[in-house]
Amino acid sequence: MRAALRRVALGAAAPTMALLLAIVASSIVLLLAGSNPFKAYGDMLNHASKLETMIDILNRATPLFISGIAAAIGFRMNLFNIGVEGQYLLAALVAAEVGGVIHLPAPIHVTVIFLVAMTVGATYSGVAGVLKVSRGISEVISTIMLNAIAISGLLVAGLKLWQAAAPGGGNVTRLGTAEIPKSGRIPNLNRIVEVFTRDIGRDRRLTGVLVVAIAVGIGYHVLLNRSRFGYDLRASGANPFAAKAGGVSPKRMVLSAMALSGAVAGLVGMTEVMQSGIFPSNPIQGLGFAGIAVALLGRNSAVGAAVAALMFAFLDISSGILQNTGSASREIIQIMQGLIILAAVVAYQVTQRVRDREEAKAASAALSGATA
Repeated sequence: MRAALRRVALGAAAPTMALLLAIVASSIVLLLAGSNPFKAYGDMLNHASKLETMIDILNRATPLFISGIAAAIGFRMNLFNIGVEGQYLLAALVAAEVGGVIHLPAPIHVTVIFLVAMTVGATYSGVAGVLKVSRGISEVISTIMLNAIAISGLLVAGLKLWQAAAPGGGNVTRLGTAEIPKSGRIPNLNRIVEVFTRDIGRDRRLTGVLVVAIAVGIGYHVLLNRSRFGYDLRASGANPFAAKAGGVSPKRMVLSAMALSGAVAGLVGMTEVMQSGIFPSNPIQGLGFAGIAVALLGRNSAVGAAVAALMFAFLDISSGILQNTGSASREIIQIMQGLIILAAVVAYQVTQRVRDREEAKAASAALSGATA
């Protein structure tokens, strides 16, 4: 019983230590910048307590969480899929165009759009997997290059082609792909929220993709911890040679992990597509790289990624209020996000060393007892 409590305490120590370190370090930065930390934190918390702000935070956290899960799948296999950025942008573009030109009943229409997004993401990520198992090319290098090809090449070409063919020819009043009919959009969740709260004002809409994100998180947890595939994935990531001796093909697991990571990455852009009904000419970028930070901070777990996504979303949304109130400049938020990641790395490393030391002592004590 005491050992179990100690394990729980060690598990809680890392995030608690990371939070305290981040608060202290951020306060120092705010003081150096001539800002009052207490006023800044107070403005942020007061802003976040409003219902409309909570909706904004959830809308921002939804794609961050999905992106974090996509990166975490690769990390579990000891793969660094840095190409989530290109994968989700390309997937969103193709899915939005397909959704805008087809006409189907609502449930089927939405399903087709999401399946197209996942297929494009999995295929594009799978290219890096094939290059790794067939030519030994690092997935870091290949996904960086694939990002550049997707963002600077395929995205621009696709928008130019499909925007010109869309009704109106992509004039200044409507830039992007053909608009998706209502049958192809997930309804917002405002009615469900308003059952428990007041009416949501300021034209805020809680994205229905939040339900998809929750399903992705549950599916990831179950697949990773309650299935043979998840065990093979973790085993192959930890020690591919031992896994191969146990009958697990490392190449097959690399291809499977990259394809699965890309499929999840394809869903990242669906929040924006479902909200606007098109793939805009200036889509939100950076979610793929932010997802890497979410996965690292969340320790590649679904619950941890959810907490990290909410934290980053809270900071992103708070950047505007700090500038409006004059508490601090919005650039401070970027510094705070970096400090949180740095504090988490330090805290987790400290607790890991403590855990390793205790396990070594326990093993030594057991060995001494066996030889006595």
